[in-house]
Amino acid sequence: MSKLSRRKFIFTAGAATAGTLLVHGCSTGPTNTSKTNAASTPTPAANVNPADAPEITTAKLGFIALTDAAPLIVAQEKGLFAKYGMTGVEVVKQASWPVTRDNLELGSAGGGIDGAHILSPMPYLLSLGQTKNKQPLPMYLLARLNTNGQAISIANSYKDFKVGLESKGLKDAFAQAKSSGKGDLKAAITYPGGTHDLWMRYWLAAGEVIPEQDISVVPIPPPQMVANMKTGNMEAFCVGEPWNAQLVNQGAGYTALITGELWKDHPEKAFAMRADWVDKNPKAAKALLMGIMEAQQWCEKAENKEEMCQIVSQAKWFKVPAKDIIERSKGNVDYGDGRPVVQASPLLMKYWADNASYPYKSHDLWFLTENIRWGYIPADTKTKELVDKVNREDLWKEAAKALGVAQAEIPSSTSRGVETFFDGVKFDPEKPEEYLSSLKIKKA
Repeated sequence: MSKLSRRKFIFTAGAATAGTLLVHGCSTGPTNTSKTNAASTPTPAANVNPADAPEITTAKLGFIALTDAAPLIVAQEKGLFAKYGMTGVEVVKQASWPVTRDNLELGSAGGGIDGAHILSPMPYLLSLGQTKNKQPLPMYLLARLNTNGQAISIANSYKDFKVGLESKGLKDAFAQAKSSGKGDLKAAITYPGGTHDLWMRYWLAAGEVIPEQDISVVPIPPPQMVANMKTGNMEAFCVGEPWNAQLVNQGAGYTALITGELWKDHPEKAFAMRADWVDKNPKAAKALLMGIMEAQQWCEKAENKEEMCQIVSQAKWFKVPAKDIIERSKGNVDYGDGRPVVQASPLLMKYWADNASYPYKSHDLWFLTENIRWGYIPADTKTKELVDKVNREDLWKEAAKALGVAQAEIPSSTSRGVETFFDGVKFDPEKPEEYLSSLKIKKA
């Protein structure tokens, strides 16, 4: 892709995002704070031991309009932050992941945010200095918000190539598209080095499609994915819901795979905060964690899915029809390409089941190894040391015990062990270098 066309594409997408913000009245300011009615909000004094009272009762938390932000939204709507003493929490919509990054760098004192629903690799990238001002921003990853629940979607023009979990058909398809004069081909992701970028690159490379050579990989804000596919600006995208389901519902493309097929019960979003905020307010951080973890337990229950989707679909949160959210939240997947609709898939988004909330250090090590693979961070990065510094699973365990989580639901190891991907490749967190050296397509 030429520099000019790539810049034009990203600028156009950015301009579209700005237009969306103007039309929808969204901002990165504290305008989307939910207020629950008095009947549903517990009285903080009745739930908080004075010895555990948070040092501060206010916090600004960011979110992107994706279904995996539900725990933060539900914690706010159901009064769960207030239940543990955090009575002044604001949950604030962000326009994109770069905006989330920039607002974390500002902090609430500078008009930004203290923490966020975030792509799991981002706290590491920020801690390494990948910020607007190119200065390290120490971050703590406090919990995983979900596993599974993303998808890779393809333009309808590729249906004849029968592209699904296997991407091999795209090698010839992209070559044909280029020879016919289509020009630059683009696969959209949400943030360089983020989860969607890594899923897309892993999937393409597994089918011997070389990212940046056979197709460019470009960042686009999640709410702009469907519009760009409709206008022919991209061949594929990887993002969370509800955007894949919306694409299918509008007949503008189809789902090649849901990411749980790529890697069963893979880690996805996280709850992270500025390290200085947590260090200054450890009890408040614990209270926020307790509210979010209780919300995760609530979101996990099948009987709550309908209400969860009705809540997040509201204009102040996603401004998306609930019908674009509910089915995949239940594990019902219409791929949109003639394959039978899958009912109650075990690969649905999980918020609490199967230790979905626990931030395994082994998973963060994979994210860092993949970021080395694609040249986002230096090959000599001391990954295990970095994980120990950023990943605060110890705080998760403290919050879990205070919440009364059964001991059996609290992992005894920070590693989930050897992970196996759809193509048979295995990642042993004890030997990340061997994994990296075994991969044929990479920049590192």
